[in-house]
Parts: sequence; structure tokens; C-alpha cells
Amino acid sequence: MALAASPRRSRRELLRVGSLGLLGLSWAGLLRGQAAAPSKSDGFGRAKRCILLFMWGGPAHQDTWDLKPDAPREFRGEFRPIPTAVPGIHICEHFPKLARQMSRLCLVRSMTHDNGDHTAATSYLLTGQPPVRGGALREQWPHMGSVLAQLGRGRGALPPFVSMRPKLENDVPRFVEESQGQFAGWLGAAHDPMTIDADPSRAGYQVAELALQPELSLRRLAGRRDLRDALDRRLAHAAPAFASQDSHSRRAYELLSAAASERGAFNLEEEPLRLRERYGLHPHGQSVLQARRLVERGVPLVTVFWPNDGTKNVSVYWDTHSRNFSDLKTRLMPPADQAFSALLDDLHERRMLEDTLVIWTGEFGRTPRVGQRSSDAGAGADGRDHWGGCFTSVLAGAGVKGGFVYGSSDKTAAYPAENPVAPRDLIATVYHLMGVPEGQVLADMAGRPQFVRPGSALRELLA
Repeated sequence: MALAASPRRSRRELLRVGSLGLLGLSWAGLLRGQAAAPSKSDGFGRAKRCILLFMWGGPAHQDTWDLKPDAPREFRGEFRPIPTAVPGIHICEHFPKLARQMSRLCLVRSMTHDNGDHTAATSYLLTGQPPVRGGALREQWPHMGSVLAQLGRGRGALPPFVSMRPKLENDVPRFVEESQGQFAGWLGAAHDPMTIDADPSRAGYQVAELALQPELSLRRLAGRRDLRDALDRRLAHAAPAFASQDSHSRRAYELLSAAASERGAFNLEEEPLRLRERYGLHPHGQSVLQARRLVERGVPLVTVFWPNDGTKNVSVYWDTHSRNFSDLKTRLMPPADQAFSALLDDLHERRMLEDTLVIWTGEFGRTPRVGQRSSDAGAGADGRDHWGGCFTSVLAGAGVKGGFVYGSSDKTAAYPAENPVAPRDLIATVYHLMGVPEGQVLADMAGRPQFVRPGSALRELLA
């Protein structure tokens, strides 16, 4: 069977897959994911679920996770490093709670790529793949959650992939729709995430798409479901296509029931007030708590995007072109510190941390020198511009080494000094822990096989 070249497939991969035919393997077998799976002894499949905390805008790693106190002031900035629970590892003074959690954290301080565009660079960290030129939605690479959804992960009525993107009053939704890699791309709309734009910190929070009309009780909903089931069973004899429609309808009814019931996954008021306060009664904290409730109920992957609480007077997201230090220490780092540390404690107390993978990252970092210009947006005297040359991503749980630093940056945090890590290898590590084998192939909307797992897993990060 001839295979046409595609921009999503390298020559080496084409030759490798083509040779499989000589071994008696078929495309159908590949599309069922029948690649050889590694042994679980190397952490393969250790993670049952994943929470991705995505700091839209690009946090300055030299002001958060990788401070340079010996560098000249124009590079090191205003913040001091503080010791953590692990001797020899220091992070920023404005992450005090996470400093106490360092024994659970793995810092990858040598992340690097060459793209300084917010809405394109997200592709690297959400999919492991480079952005698609032109950015057409159904030509983009699929988010990791969409791959898991297509592979049939998840259980129960809840969707297999959810994105928290709380929309706040007076925000500027710059990255919400444009950022590549958020959706299922060429896997098709059926595997897009359920996106929640409601603010979970507000009174009366509910997911609008799942809210029942006031006149429709759960009892009436169940009656409608039973009537629909009876009709579908009769129609299925005449038209087999109704059978697949029936399964989709049943799942929709189950999801509505789960969301509307008093014990629904979206009812944050079920949580004790003390726990909600631990996460923080702000949009990010409650989004992270919502993510924990979802993965606890069987959702394989939840992405929590940092909300845009920026206005004309402050930075948008973590995009600190100006007010870098004032915004970091007052608006950005305290809620991030609170929510991430609370999540780790909460997962540990529920005995979930051992098989839940948590990732904290942005799409890139910030310029080494304060006020340095690297994009059209530039930087003020107290800001840092876009910088993909070096940044930090953080992992925890599910077989990842805690109290561990991998890689290092140079003396000004501009480029990796040792063990540079491309995003594709970080994402390959996530796929490895989530049980997606090397060589995994899925069909795009045109039925063409595509490799979905990029790079090589960083085994040095695995406990």
C-alpha cells in the first residue's frame, strides 16, 4: 500500500512504517495502537490521570524556578532565592509553599525551543510538535488529551478531556481561541475537549452547557431518556446507523445527570470551605480544585489554563512586558504557589499522587536581561520580553523523581548549559507515563495514519 508523504511525517518514520508491511503488520493493526508496550518497571503507564497547569503568557524562569543571584542586576532582577525542603535546591522567595513541597517536584531547568510567538509556541508544550504554518484548526496537531480521548481513555459519564479556561470580567481574550494545540486538530471535533469558560470562583458557578432548564427535573430527564431509548431500539432494526447515535445520546444524558445531581463533579460547594480556601478562592485556585474533582471521577486529562485577569494597567496572563516584578510578586506567583501546593497536598491525602501526573509550564520564558527586546511587543524598563531559548517546566507525581533538578541554564538563564530538553521529549515523557507507546499511530480525518508520540522519554526523570 503506497503512503503519500505528509508534512506531519518524517522520511525516517515513513521508511520505518513502510517496513512494517514486510513483517506482516497492517495499517489496521497500527491504527488499533498495537505497538509494543514497554514494561511497567520503567514507569510506562504509571499515570492514570494528568493535570496540566498551563501558565499562558510565559513565566520568567529566572524569577521563579531558576534564579541567578550572582548575575549582574540587569539579569538577576529583584527577587531572592530561598532554600527549599531539599538541600541545595533554591527557588524564588515568592514561592514559599512550593519551596516546602520540593521533595515532590522535578524541575526541568533546560527546556528550549526557537519560537517566541505565544499562539504558535503553545503547540510545542501541548502536543510536543511544532506549530502548523497558517494555524488552521483541523490541520493542527492534537492536544495530548485528545489523543487519550481517541484511544478510549476515561470512564463513566464525564468527557475524557476537559479544559478549564475561566473567562473573567473585562479580560482581553488574546490567547483563548488562537493558541495552537488546545483542541483535537486533525483527529476531528469529536475529540475536542469539553471547555469550561465559566469562572469557578464565582457564586452560582455552573457549566452552562450542562445546566438543566428550571422546568426539567432529573426525574423528567430520566423519562425523556427512557422514551428516546425505546424509540432508538425500534429504529435501529431499520437503520443500523441509529445504534451509534444511540450511544452518543446515552452519554449526553449521563453527563447531564452527573452534572445536575447534588453529587455532580461540577458542584464545588460539596468541598469543605477550608479546602477551597487552601486552593485559594480565586479563579485559578478553584479551577485547579475543579480539575482534581474531575480526574478523581475518571477524567484522564484536565488542562487548567491561567485566566487573563490583566487590564490596561497590568500584564496579560504571565506576559510581563512591563511590571514584571510587581505583577509576579502580587498577582501571579502567590495564587500559583497556593493552588499548586494545595493540589499536591490534596492528591497525597487522597492517595492519588502516586498515579496522578501534574505538570506546570508555560509556552516559553522571558528575556535574560530586564528591558531586553526580542519581539514586536518589546519590554519596558521593568519588564522581560518573550524568550524560548531557556525556561523551566515542573513535574510531580506518578513515577516522577521528587526533589530532583534536571538540566541547568547558563549564568544568565539565557540558554541550557547542560542536558537541553526539547518540548517533544518532555511530551514523550508524559505519553510514556500515561501508557501511550512509542510508534502509536492514529488516523487523521482523511483516514491517513499519523504518528502521535514525538521525541524520546526522559528516563532520567523517572523514579
